[in-house]
Formats: sequence, C-alpha cells, structure tokens
Amino acid sequence: MRRLLLLGLLVALTAAKPPLRADGGFVIASRRELFVDHHLIERMERARLLLHHPTPRELVWPETNQVSGKEWEGANRSVTVFQDGDLYRMYYRDHARVKEFYRVPGSSGDDDIVVCYAESHDGIRWRRPRLDLYATDDLKINNIVWAGTGGHNFAVFKDGNPNCLPEARYKAIGRVLLKTDPSPPQRDGTNYAWEKGCGLLAFQSPDGIRWRLMREERIIKKGEFDSHNVAMWDAERQRYVAFIRIWQPDGTRIRSVAMLESNDFLHWSDPPRWLQYDRIPPEHLYDNNISVYPRAPHLFVGLPMRLVPGRVKVADNPLPNETALNDTVLMTSRDGAHFHRWREAFLRPGPSRGAWWNENNCVAWGFVTTRSQNEDAPPELSVYCNEWYGTAKGNLRRHTLRLDGFVSLHADAAPGEVVTHPFRFSGKELVLNYETSAGGGVRVEVQDSRGRPLPGFALADCPDLFGDEVEQVVRWKSGARVAALAGQPIRLRFELTDADVYAMQFRP
Repeated sequence: MRRLLLLGLLVALTAAKPPLRADGGFVIASRRELFVDHHLIERMERARLLLHHPTPRELVWPETNQVSGKEWEGANRSVTVFQDGDLYRMYYRDHARVKEFYRVPGSSGDDDIVVCYAESHDGIRWRRPRLDLYATDDLKINNIVWAGTGGHNFAVFKDGNPNCLPEARYKAIGRVLLKTDPSPPQRDGTNYAWEKGCGLLAFQSPDGIRWRLMREERIIKKGEFDSHNVAMWDAERQRYVAFIRIWQPDGTRIRSVAMLESNDFLHWSDPPRWLQYDRIPPEHLYDNNISVYPRAPHLFVGLPMRLVPGRVKVADNPLPNETALNDTVLMTSRDGAHFHRWREAFLRPGPSRGAWWNENNCVAWGFVTTRSQNEDAPPELSVYCNEWYGTAKGNLRRHTLRLDGFVSLHADAAPGEVVTHPFRFSGKELVLNYETSAGGGVRVEVQDSRGRPLPGFALADCPDLFGDEVEQVVRWKSGARVAALAGQPIRLRFELTDADVYAMQFRP
C-alpha cells in the first residue's frame, strides 16, 4: 500500500511539472508563440500585456434570412464556423417542424429544433445551399442537415485525427433530453443536476452534410449542457477534448466550464475537470467557444459569453423576464485545463440596441482567416457574433482582428523592456508580428541563459524595426544568424517604443 501511495505521489508530482520545461529552459521548437499570457515572460519594465478588440464589419445575412423565398427564424445561436480547404462552413440552430424528425428512444423535447448549413468561399459572402434533405410541414426547399434528437446546440468540427475513418471525417456533439426524470432537476452531492435526464450524443458525417448518430447512448452524462458544448481533435496532444457547461464545484449557482478527454470520441474521462484560472474571481460563463487556435495549435483560445445577472438596459426587449446582459471575454490555455482569463471584455455589446439584452454577444465557435477588403492589407482573423436575438432581425455580424492580434506586448512613447525566460528553439530565423507608430520601434537582443548579450546579438546590433508587419524577419547589423543558436538555452530582450509585439516564431 505504501508503495502504491508513493507511486501515486510521484505520478502526481510528475504531472504537475510545467509540460514545456526541459534542461533549464522552455522548449518552443519552431512554434508560433503568441504573447497572450506571461508564460514566456520573466520580467517587464514600463511595458504591459495589452488586450485588443475586434472591429465590427458587415452582417452575415445582409437582407432577409431565406432559402428560395422561405424566411427562417433566429439563425444566430449555437453557431459553428470553420475553414475546410477553400470552403468556409457554418452550422447553426433554427426552428422548423420536420416530417422526418428522428427521436432517440426515451428522449423528449426539442422537436422543432433543426440544424442548418451555410457556406462561403471567402468567409464574407455566405449562401444557404438548397439541400432538400428534410421536408418541413410546409416546404421541402431548405438547407437543413439534421432534424432529430441532438440538434439543440449541435457543435461540428472536422476531425484531423489521422486514424479517423472516412465516414466519420466530420463529427459533432448535441444535447439530448430524456424522459427518465421528468421532474425539475434537484441538486445533490454530485453537483450534476441533469445527470439522469440530459447528456450529449455523438454524430458523424462523411461530407459535413449527411449526418447520422454514432450510437443512441449518451457519450457524456455529467454536466448541464444548456449551452453550446464543443468538441475537437487536439493534434498537439493526440486526443479529443470537449468543453461543457457545468456549475462551479463549490456549490454556488455560478455557471462554469469543464473539460473532458477521449481517445476514441465515444468514451470520455469521468468526472469532468473544472477549468482553473489565474486567481480570477468566478464569473458566469455560458457558451465557452473554446477552440484550438489554427495558427498555433498548442494554444486553446476561448471566447466565452459572460453573463452579468440583474441588469436591464432595454425595457421592451423580447426576453423581458430575463434580467441579464452579456459580453464576450478572452481566455487562453496551453493544456486545456488551466486558463489565463481577462476580466475586461474582449467584445463589448457596442452601440446597437439589439445587443443589450440576454443571449446576445455570443460568438460563434471557430476562428477563420479571411482576406481584408483592403487590397494592401494582410489576411485577418474573422469571428462572428450574434445580434437581435429572439427577433426577426436576428443575425450574425462578422468582426475582424489582426492575425494573432488578441494581446500584445505593449509600450508607450517611453521605451519599455520585456525579457523572456530561458528557452530552446529550432529554426533558422526569428520572425515577429508587430506594429509601431511612425516614430516608434522594436529592437531585439539575444542573451545567454544568464542574461548576458551574445556576441553580435546585442541591442545595439539590432536596427529599429518600425512599421506594421505580420511576419518580419529580425536581422542584426553584425550579420549574426540565430540558426547557429538552435538547441541551446537563450533569452530574448525586447525594447519597445510606442509599439506592440503580438507574436514571434523561429521559422524553419
């Protein structure tokens, strides 16, 4: 028994070690590192991490929400968006009475909820293709891809698992309500109010259009699920991960988020693991919208909808009995369990009256890269956020952000300095994503692990970098090349003047 306890303690201590430390330094290899947290930063002087905000753009549906003359409701909650080669795919929840509605035995409710599909070739102009897979009570012409149990909060992703079967290349999870416990849920010692009467189902599709259940049993049973629960393939760690709605573990009625893991998408870790934050007080987090960031797949980036109870801004809103407002916050993680969460809003409701009641300002799951309408500008990130929820105006608005532009190392006109922890890299050249004023600039010094400038890489050897570049190679006047330093522990010292540095990469 003692040996088992010691072994368990050793495993626990091993698991608690920072996963990226090795031989006295972080190993970043040739990954793109975003400055979204303090992970690489040892010290800052007259500099800080600065949160940036997306810019609102056009509405997804510029006129009416319709397919061949049929107007649909809502179309702006439980939205999934992702890029699939040259095609952008969007899935969203809608309402329609469908003749072919498929009910899982023992389930109840959600009879009028369907999953609809739209697509785009640029992420800006969207169309609802005529699919006609399901006949509604009054029309067959539609873009419905699933009508049945599990359509509520249907969350789709393309499976990047190299062992994935062709018929399951696209996967989804969706909520099921069961008749087994028709009484109102009662909280008990397990803290899972809906364990007996709710859960998540698994779906698969070969093409993202034609869906079927993988099995009729729930794959996840413990949680609340009245939210856009999401799942995805985590290529960095070779596992599936899911993020679900749950209550805080301390027994308070505060909405929170938990993470689960799986090797096969059907059998998940139990119990769910509550997310941990950097000493940030609990806040109501509804739709979590956590995804692997495509440009740095070792990072999870979440844009949860934050609920602020007890506030009413618009007296005649369509949800008059719900006294709450919402905005979107930013949180990031390097393991999917421990998150750095910002208290300031990432996306505020803004001036639109239709964003100032409950269940608005909910961002769609997924980040896509789009081409700026300015021909001289580089590509940008697009996210989609709902407005006018519960009304005929219900819509999504596209918002854009600089590539990797969530957070930056920032200094004002007085020069600031940032020094990293020691780390090891592989690659041939250092590339920065940065922005300065006309009079500002960025310089970089390469140091040894003790903080001493390496010959040829001192701050005085680095010319000022100024301008606005997503990928700018850093060069030193001495002609020294960072390729010669690959594999050994180094530090970087940044000097910033009226400048922002968003990300860095040692490019192969």
